[in-house]
Amino acid sequence: MQFSVENVGKLERKLTVRFPAERFESQVSARIAEMGRTVRLKGFRPGKVPAAVIQQRFGSQVRGEVLSDLIGSTLREAFEKENLRPVANPSIDTTGKPENGEIAYTATFEVMPEFPEIDVAGLEVNRPVAEVTDADIEKMIETLRLQRRSFDVVERASAEGDFVMFEYAATAGDYRFPAEGLERAGSVLGSGTLFKALDEALAGRAAGDEFETEINFPADFGNPQLAGKTAQVSFKIVKVQAPNLPEVNEEFAKLFGIADGNLDTFRKEVRANLERELKATLMGRLKAEVAERLADVHGELEVPNLMVQSEAHNLAAGSVPRGQQPPPQLIEAAMPMARKRVIAGLLMGEIARKQELKIDRKRVAEQLAAIASTYEEPEKVVELYNADPQLMSGLQNRVMEDQVAEWVAEHAKTTEQHLAFDEVMRPAGA
Repeated sequence: MQFSVENVGKLERKLTVRFPAERFESQVSARIAEMGRTVRLKGFRPGKVPAAVIQQRFGSQVRGEVLSDLIGSTLREAFEKENLRPVANPSIDTTGKPENGEIAYTATFEVMPEFPEIDVAGLEVNRPVAEVTDADIEKMIETLRLQRRSFDVVERASAEGDFVMFEYAATAGDYRFPAEGLERAGSVLGSGTLFKALDEALAGRAAGDEFETEINFPADFGNPQLAGKTAQVSFKIVKVQAPNLPEVNEEFAKLFGIADGNLDTFRKEVRANLERELKATLMGRLKAEVAERLADVHGELEVPNLMVQSEAHNLAAGSVPRGQQPPPQLIEAAMPMARKRVIAGLLMGEIARKQELKIDRKRVAEQLAAIASTYEEPEKVVELYNADPQLMSGLQNRVMEDQVAEWVAEHAKTTEQHLAFDEVMRPAGA
């Protein structure tokens, strides 16, 4: 076998491979002979199908399979000899036909970059830390009560926490919504479902009240004709309902799988769930911090364009409805962030390789158990992961990222940032 490598870009390579046509033909003949001993065809006894018949029926298929196998094996050999680390399967170009006693093909691909010395000792990393308190547990129990509240019709004026059903029409300039009649809607006052100005307009109103007021609609309001505009809005209150929260008792605990309704057991379960969520969120924030610092220091690292484009597509896809392809301009806008993520991901992978970090099987099992615990039949989720190499590989990669982030935090200039549970769990930008 002969091969040559050509640099066609900073990370792009073009590999030309030539191997003897005789090697190809001998493998084709061997495979056809093997098929003659095993294939079953009508009119022939088992094991007695002539090679000419096999060639006629299956020749094209066999030649294609043998060529594919030879390309795969010779590629692996070339990659190993040239110490090439492709980031994805190469694009192969070949006629598959012998020329001057040889078969040739070209493989075009991108390779992993040459990494600089990654010295994390100088990185300044902020590591958030927090714990679950009794107050956090009681607050979560109150949230669970709110999720299971019922509402009773009342004749009084509405207050925060009440559900108000109303009809309305909004006019801004020449635009009216709805075009005719009234639109019906409902919301729990103070829940954040509606914007503050609308909550304020509905507060202190009783069923049957009709009134008109000026409302400033927020810029992100769902109706673009009203978004960011001041409109004259007429209202009619249909009904007001007061919340009725369940008591925290045995029956309430049983709603959450506590068979005997023991409240101490219930609170322990709530604590365990909060601690599991907190642990995962803290790790996520640490990984994001480490990735940010690494990408900032090594921002000039050349990275494979294919990886950046793939990451940009994934980022853009998160901004469009599921199942829809993101538009090119959205993908282009995501490229800078995608490049930064790819840089960070590659550097973290290189740290794992250089430091010879081994996957912690116990942590993999713990994370799998945590994922499975959120489903009704956890044992089936565990079976699914164990039976699906792709799912298990993704989980193992996440665990390795956790291990790298912790290793960096241990060797960098790390400052612990003490936060309350709510501060950690609050969504970014909230």
